[in-house]
This record gives sequence, structure tokens and C-alpha cells, in this order.
Amino acid sequence: MSHTLTIDIPEEVYEPLKKTAEQSGQSPETLVVQWLAAAVQHLVDDPVEQFIGAFDSQGSDWADHHDQYLGKSLAETIRDAGPESRSDG
Repeated sequence: MSHTLTIDIPEEVYEPLKKTAEQSGQSPETLVVQWLAAAVQHLVDDPVEQFIGAFDSQGSDWADHHDQYLGKSLAETIRDAGPESRSDG
């Protein structure tokens, strides 16, 4: 069974879509269906989903501040490695 979906696509999205479809010998509609199918499959088969909520990350703001946490961890790793393990180019 299939369904018809009508969407308005901005020109700046449609033109690259049309060009890509022409290069692959497909219609823009066929290409969009393939892309949507792949995106939906990726959502359904997310390998990390089984771990969501599986452990306490000891912080609820990780998603908002991940750059700071990663930077802090990297700085600690570099500090702990000491100058003897660093190369100067």
C-alpha cells in the first residue's frame, strides 16, 4: 500500500534535488522516496537507542554543554600525559 504526500519545496532545495535526480537517472519524486525510506530506516534501526536511559550520566545538561565537558576531559588527558609524551611537531 502506498500513500500520496504533497509537499511544497523551496527552490533552493528543489534545484539541487532535481540536478541529483537527473544525474542518477531518476525522478525527483523517486529520489525523495528513497531518501525518506533511508531516513526512516535509520530512525527505526538506531543502534544507540537501546542504551538511552540505561545508565546515569551524572548530569542532565550534557547535550547542551558537551563541548565544555569534552574540552575539560581533553585538557585533563593532556595534563595527565605530561610533557614527556607530547611532541613539538
